[in-house]
Amino acid sequence: MPEKAFELDPQLQDVLDAVREQQGLESREQAAEWLLRRRIRRGAQELTGRGRALYPAGRND
Repeated sequence: MPEKAFELDPQLQDVLDAVREQQGLESREQAAEWLLRRRIRRGAQELTGRGRALYPAGRND
């Protein structure tokens, strides 16, 4: 898959650097990939209903 480079604004650079340091990654590219994978995982959890309440909808409590 071809890679495309683009300029990052200073705010995004700061966020990627913070993630990189927090997760012990070597580069901003790895930090961006980590964030993307995290978002995909969370999206899949929401899609499958994992973590949702296990009671019938429409409770009148």
